[in-house]
Amino acid sequence: MSNEPPRPPNYRLRLPGPTSVPEQVRQAMAEPVINHRGPEFHAMFHEVIELARPLFGTSGEVLLFAASGTGVMEAAIANIVAPGERVLIAINGQFGERFKAIAEAFGAAVDTIECEWGTAPEPQEIARRLAGADYRAVFVTHNESSTGAVADLAAIGAVVKDSNALLVVDSVSGLAGIELQQEKWHLDIVVTASQKALMCPPGMGLAGVSAKAWAVIERSPGGARFFWDFRKARTALEKDESAFTPPVSLVAGLQEALRMIHREGLPAVFERHRKLGAALRAGGMALGLEVFTRSPLLSPTVTVFTTPPTLEAGALVRHLYQHYNTVIAGARNRLQGKVIRIGTMGHVEAPDILADLHYLERALADLGRPVRAGSGVAAAAAVLGG
Repeated sequence: MSNEPPRPPNYRLRLPGPTSVPEQVRQAMAEPVINHRGPEFHAMFHEVIELARPLFGTSGEVLLFAASGTGVMEAAIANIVAPGERVLIAINGQFGERFKAIAEAFGAAVDTIECEWGTAPEPQEIARRLAGADYRAVFVTHNESSTGAVADLAAIGAVVKDSNALLVVDSVSGLAGIELQQEKWHLDIVVTASQKALMCPPGMGLAGVSAKAWAVIERSPGGARFFWDFRKARTALEKDESAFTPPVSLVAGLQEALRMIHREGLPAVFERHRKLGAALRAGGMALGLEVFTRSPLLSPTVTVFTTPPTLEAGALVRHLYQHYNTVIAGARNRLQGKVIRIGTMGHVEAPDILADLHYLERALADLGRPVRAGSGVAAAAAVLGG
């Protein structure tokens, strides 16, 4: 008999990833497994790629890997950076730090732009650094889920496009929740993963690749790569399949998730995320919490609140789970104990936000914080009704 604790009834997964998976997607994944080299899978794979392209904002190749977000971040570096080549990484949170760690593991010469956490990279600073050195690539996090800051990719793309550098973007927690225009904004490689706004379980990573990037990827010799080789993936894509065994059931789930997104319509999806994020921020502030993010562009897919100095964030996270079956995130970095993070990405609707604020109010009161009954829900409802 397992010693694992049972999942509590009415379990509410409100993390900024992995996120709740809709019933339609779960049902699609429960279908019998099919031959990953057969015509049925080819048709499924073809549709997935076609439906994914508008989310990336590209008419070019979108590659799919059995991977987490970190896997496709590594894939981007493996395909364009050879040992000793210089790269520039904008670090404004945990995932900029991850890009740096991966690049160093591949032997790159890494320069960084260190931004205050909660802010976004300044395009002017990237332009200044590009003027002073020749970089193979610039790495930026689109939606920094550790802080809630969104980068101005259009402005950053404008300053990188005429340089020799490629612009590589981590949009793991942004794509499908925030507008992204890979071609229009001159983004060379954009990576994302299945477990955020794409409404699927973890296990798939996707990469959109520009013509400028392919010129570097196809050079010989390049960096060491095999499983992550974009060239292999591109050749397989021509046959509507992946180079190596794909997670067949997850691809079936992604097919249904993408159909749902397109039925709702991308403008409506983006507006829903924007409104839900604004409502959650308004409700949290009404309960006496401060929004941590100081970027002009606030994330619509994750809200980050600073907890009062007398309330350790982990205690609030634990209390919400233990007493209200609600799973939110704290931080596992320099912000540990200082912030809470709540996802507003993917399969989320207004009632989820109102429930979040109801339970958050009760948890704060349980832990001795003064709150005005109903204030958070009322503030969010005003935004949702506007």
